[in-house]
Amino acid sequence: MATFVSTNAHVSINAVDLSDDCTKLGLDISADELEDTAFGDTFRSRVGSALKDTSWSLDFNQDHASSQVDATLWGAFNTVVTVYANPATSSSSATNPRYSQSVLISKYAPFGNAVGELATVSVQWPGAGTLTRSTS
Repeated sequence: MATFVSTNAHVSINAVDLSDDCTKLGLDISADELEDTAFGDTFRSRVGSALKDTSWSLDFNQDHASSQVDATLWGAFNTVVTVYANPATSSSSATNPRYSQSVLISKYAPFGNAVGELATVSVQWPGAGTLTRSTS
């Protein structure tokens, strides 16, 4: 199995490439668990539900320039936009799948750093539709 160091991820939000400002990319995918334990069982039993959920978490170096982090996130606040992400570059392949999903930009804190700290932004958004994974 090949391993790699994450140095060239691609992140696009609302059709704006923010890869050069993104420092962390996270996608958490989960499915509801339903317990189906019956009388007489000695261990709990569970099945997966058809309902799935996602949460995107991203860290950025803050940038207030036109078409950069602040302008993109502020303009999308309280709306549903599409996020595209690849582990390495924007070209999708079997070894570099593209994940995309509509997300609700429900939280945004444009400031939050102390004197002398690098200006950064951390966001976490819930999925607002079907997550897709493409390899071409």
